[in-house]
Parts: sequence; C-alpha cells; structure tokens
Amino acid sequence: MAFRQTGYRLPDPIWRPIAALFFCATFAAPAVAADKPPLAPDPPAPLATPSRISATVEFALPALAAALEHDIPRRLATFNERIVCLHKRVFGIDVKAHCDVAGYVERSGHVTLYGKGDRILGSMPVYGKATGRGGDKITSHIHGATQARMMIEGQARPALQRDWSLKLNFSDNFHWSQPPYLHVLGHEISLARFAEPKIRAELAHVKERANAAAQKLDLHKKAATAWRQAFVPIKLADNPQVWLQMKPRSAAFAGIRADSKTLTGTLEISGSAETFVGHAPPAVTPAPLAPLAANVAAPGKFDIVLPVHIGYDFLRRKIMELVATLPKGAMTIRDVTVYPSAGKLVVGARIAKSSEADPKAGEWLYLSATPQIDADKQTLRIPDLAIVGSDSPKNTADDDLVAQLRQRIVISYGEESSKLIDAANQRLTRPLGNGFRIEGHLASARPEKIRLLSDGVSIALHASGTLKILYGL
Repeated sequence: MAFRQTGYRLPDPIWRPIAALFFCATFAAPAVAADKPPLAPDPPAPLATPSRISATVEFALPALAAALEHDIPRRLATFNERIVCLHKRVFGIDVKAHCDVAGYVERSGHVTLYGKGDRILGSMPVYGKATGRGGDKITSHIHGATQARMMIEGQARPALQRDWSLKLNFSDNFHWSQPPYLHVLGHEISLARFAEPKIRAELAHVKERANAAAQKLDLHKKAATAWRQAFVPIKLADNPQVWLQMKPRSAAFAGIRADSKTLTGTLEISGSAETFVGHAPPAVTPAPLAPLAANVAAPGKFDIVLPVHIGYDFLRRKIMELVATLPKGAMTIRDVTVYPSAGKLVVGARIAKSSEADPKAGEWLYLSATPQIDADKQTLRIPDLAIVGSDSPKNTADDDLVAQLRQRIVISYGEESSKLIDAANQRLTRPLGNGFRIEGHLASARPEKIRLLSDGVSIALHASGTLKILYGL
C-alpha cells in the first residue's frame, strides 16, 4: 500500500531529526559528487510463499438423520410361528405342547445422529409386541402377551479413499431394555430369536442404502470444482491494486469432523500463493485435480505475502516541505533526493549559500543507511545512518547530529499494514456460486524482508490465517 500525501503527516519526532540533518549538512565539509552513491535499486522479486487452503463440504446431521429415517420402514419385523412351548417326559412319555406366537417390531421414535470427533453416532428406539396362545388340545386354553423395547445404535468413521470414494466404516449393535419373554405354564419363552434375525437383515439394508447415499455425494466432482476455484485470482485491495494468485499442486484428505449439528469433511489443497501489485496476474489455466495424497491430520495455514510500500517521492516531498519552514541562515538547502543504492537508503541534500542567486548552485552531502524493521513496534528505522565517503572530513557536531538521526528517524507502517489486512479480509469472504463460497481471515502478519525498489521501500509482510472453500451449509 502506498503512502499518499493527502491525509498523511509524519509525526513531529520524525521532522525534528530531519531538520537536524540539514543543520548538520550546513556545518559539514561538502561530500562532492564523486562521493555520490550510484542508483542501484533491488531487483523486483516474486512475492510468493508456500500456502494451503481447505476445501470443506458441510452437511447438516439433522437433515441426514431425516433422510436416513425416510429410508427405514416403520415396521422392522413381523413373525407368526408355531413353537414347542412345553416339552416334558411324564411317566416315561414325551409330552409336547405347541403354541402359536405372533408379533411385530417397529420403530418407536426418530433416528438421531450426532457427531463426536471423527465419528458419527446414531440411535433409534424400537418397540415390540407379541401374543401367544395354545396350538393344540392340551394348550388350547393357554394364552399370553408380552411387550419389548430395544435401542439400536450405530457408528460410522467416514474415510475418503484414494479413488475418491467415501467409506463409512459402519458398525451397529442393539440391546433389549425390556426383553421379549412369553410366560407359558410357568416357563419363560424368549421370542428374541424370532425378531433379531429380521432386525439384522433390515440393518444390513440400512447399511447398503447409507453406502449408496455416500457415493451419490460425488465428492470427486465437488473437490474438482473447489480445486478450479482455487486458481481464480482474488483482488485484495484497490489502491494500489493487490491481487492474490493461488497455484494448487496437491490435495490431501484432512479428515471428518462432526459435532451435534454438522458433519464436515475437509480437503487440504497445497501450492503457492503469489501476490501481484499494480496489475492483475497473468491468466492461469487450472491444472487437473491432483491425485489424492496421504492423509493429513488437519489443514495447514493459509499464508500470503503482502507488500507495504513507502515511496521515495513521498519522502522527498515531505523533506522539502520541512526545508521551506526552516529559518534563513548563511546556508540553505536547495534540493533533496532519496533513492536506493545497493541495499542502502541514500538521502542527499544540495546545500548552497543563501546569498547565491543561481538556483542550481550548491554541493551535495550524502548519507546512507540499511533500513531495519522493529517487528514489535511495526516501525522502520535506520540505526546505521552515516555520512557517505570515508575520506570526508568530520567534526563532533556532525557525529552528534547523525547519532540523533539514527535514534529518532522512525517511520511507522502499522496503520498501513492494518488497512491492507482489513481490505484483504473483506475480499476473502464472498459467495462463489453453485453452492460454493469462500471464507478467509488473516489473523497475523510479520515482516519478512525489506526491498529498496526503484519507486520506494517495500516491506514484505508474511500474513497467516485460514482460507476455506466451502460447500453446503
């Protein structure tokens, strides 16, 4: 982001040492043009860094439970059997009594799903009722009834396979809270053996339907769409223009997460993030979706390099504005220049006698320094500022004033950094269409490098946060 003249004023602690610089120049022996450092800006370098984004598919667990319940019949099992309800030897004779048993088992409540870590847990209450009566002359007067209750429970640990199919890893069990026993002639007859095989058969059908529904999600197609979206450049700021260009290279399954309401499956997309300043990035043809790599525990951080720009013209204008306010003396400063030279920031002042009528008169004094960043205070400093030219005569006044400059010239970039990150965060969250949206947030930024470019000082900030391409809720 470029500092502009309108609305920006360097604080007084900066102007005072700048004024001291020119008084210093008044008393210093001239550093002639032969001492002038050459113009040598740093070459432009790509503002790129490895980065990761997450592609996430979200599903509402209540909606999944309702869909699953729709596929499960209300009545799970019926039975109508003739059984031997009594078998005894009486006076050496086998006596068998038969009973006719009929009943049913059905759902007595809704299917409930909830998440716990990487598992989906579900339950369904079941109610059963059975009646029995004698089936022959000996037992014709016998009759009875019973009720039973059961809870069916299941869990799944979904995993994305290398072929992009979703494996549910489904398991289930059930237990009777009120077992089905029929009391006949003082004997308890368990009816579980009639109901349980049919319940197990129905649960097998439920598994088949759940697996079929999982394949219909077509995660490969959704992942391919998210992959293509990651290649689309994003405009992060307007003045100057700052663009983000992601170039994905690999994809890895980052697991399933679930809570009480939501099931989330995440894909980590890794590649490079490059920042372009002043113009949109050149067109990029999206590469095909990469094969699924080894699983990762969680998506990595989203990283991007953002440039804060301080123009040399801005610095020169402010210095010249100060010069115009200095009291008249025997010497005056006619011009100022600020430019880069082989990694150094050079400040030059053309000094002439106040009585000199020629506007081009005067000698140049040059000072240079290597700018340094105070990351905690978000400031730019020049602690090694010195007069250029080892053969230049020096005096104590020069040394004292240059020392003050080293300590007091401080340029804050914190406000511009915050503006740039805020602008980026606003652009990183928006709908993408067709059920997809992007949500991004940069939470922190640290200075990574200073470059003295041809048009100004560029502070590269390494910003980190999250960037998600979402589908679903």
